[in-house]
Amino acid sequence: MADYPLRRYIFASDFDKTLTFNDSGYVLSELVGIPTEEFERKAKGMAKINLVQQGAELAYLLLHDPEFQSKVRKEHLREVGKRIRLKGDIKLLYQILKNGIDAHEFDFYVLSAAPVEVIQSALEDIVPVDHIFGTEFRYKPSGEIDTIVRATAGYGKVAVLDQLIEQQVAGPDHVIYTGDGSSDIHVMLHINARDGLTIAVSESRDVSQIAKRTVLSTSAMAVLAPILEEVAGWERYRIRSFFEANGMLIQEWERVRTDWLTLRATAEGPTEKDPEIQVR
Repeated sequence: MADYPLRRYIFASDFDKTLTFNDSGYVLSELVGIPTEEFERKAKGMAKINLVQQGAELAYLLLHDPEFQSKVRKEHLREVGKRIRLKGDIKLLYQILKNGIDAHEFDFYVLSAAPVEVIQSALEDIVPVDHIFGTEFRYKPSGEIDTIVRATAGYGKVAVLDQLIEQQVAGPDHVIYTGDGSSDIHVMLHINARDGLTIAVSESRDVSQIAKRTVLSTSAMAVLAPILEEVAGWERYRIRSFFEANGMLIQEWERVRTDWLTLRATAEGPTEKDPEIQVR
């Protein structure tokens, strides 16, 4: 029993573009007949002027934008969850983590700024409802959104994560977080400072330069590779065997480091303005 707390980990994942291929805001816009480019324009505008915490743009629009207010109801959010395209093998990932690996136990949670109804609907029969933390609204009897209860964006994710650490009696270094974009920066920095493991699932410089590992794949199972290496201390051959035992073959596994350089020509040099290159 003395070893139990030392072996228990919290695995927390973002939702949009981490467990899915697209953003719930785009799917919702298409569903209610709002041009997706209009949603993108409004969301980028809010992000540019820092009107809301990054990731909470959709929540703000649902509360304050007249077009979204008049069209979106609670049932639309649940329908988005049914329509959104999930990455492969999420259920298998959840089951493997739940069952434990090599005396390590993992509690799987989803922390996202997306409306909680979207996430619960999308991950129905995969992740328990009480393990999903998204943006929560209070509704009018008509189903129209009235007020916001909680937004799990930016520092909101940090607050939820700290609460989970206290509840699960897990050390702050026994936390694994995976995300894809700028809305994950605060929580990744928080975890890194406390010796946890952060995994980016996109090449976005917002998170790839902060996360300790970056994994690109269409399968949610891919995040197990750095977990098995960093947490369980497994060698590559053992990780490959583990995947094969679970019915999956690692066909390609390339590890590269990408340095992003922005170069400005000197007065004596080339005249091109700010060429941006990648050096691998």
